[in-house]
Amino acid sequence: MKFNRKKFLVRNASWLLMLFLVAIWELVCVGFSIPDYLFPAPSGIWAAGVARWEIIMLHAGQTFFTTLVGFAIAVAFGLLVGIAVGTSPTVYRALYPLLIGFNSIPKVAFVPVLVVWFGIGTVPAILTAFLISFFPVLVNVATGLATLEPELEDVLRSLGASKLDILRKVGLPRSLPYFFASLKVAITLAFVGSVISETVASNLGIGYLMMAASSSMDMSLVFAGLIVIGAMGVGMYELFALMERRLTKWAHRSPGGAI
Repeated sequence: MKFNRKKFLVRNASWLLMLFLVAIWELVCVGFSIPDYLFPAPSGIWAAGVARWEIIMLHAGQTFFTTLVGFAIAVAFGLLVGIAVGTSPTVYRALYPLLIGFNSIPKVAFVPVLVVWFGIGTVPAILTAFLISFFPVLVNVATGLATLEPELEDVLRSLGASKLDILRKVGLPRSLPYFFASLKVAITLAFVGSVISETVASNLGIGYLMMAASSSMDMSLVFAGLIVIGAMGVGMYELFALMERRLTKWAHRSPGGAI
């Protein structure tokens, strides 16, 4: 079988770029003798991660749990409100300005309020993940429903379809590409929300671990925590990208499905 270099580069471009950047990072740290407490080399981060693997996994499990719970609530809420906003001009005019205003507020500002209401721990992290991630789902679902052509709706109504039939059989399937696109954005935001809350109001989670490590100048452990968060985010993004490719093949012309 003939080796296709171009195809190999396209398939593995992200891994090759990552290896290149890690090699440059290691060379810079070693070449300039940068101390670990300022900017650790990848080899030092790897050593710290292996040495404290169990502790990192304990905190990563908490962050993953709070992120998934907050994300699940955000998807359910965003889907329901998005359907209401996308199908009703009255709800759209009533809710949209409020939602835009709410989304303009930095979500870190809510963390002290959540701590007063619920105390430190898991609940503020879940709610922060929810608050920061529901808006993309809502907007994308509403946009997918609102872009349904009026002519198509008229034809379906003339054939006897009710408003619920149009929503269930045409509107929702048509908005699936928008929905999956929003999931890929929302899951990364949910991780941001969880970690923000953990740095302020928790004694468990990657955010707390990074704050504790930075207070003792253990930058290798801080960077190990950052890499674990990034790995979890990439894993969930790829999961939703795979679901998008499987469920919305009809919406994409490229042979590989969604990009």
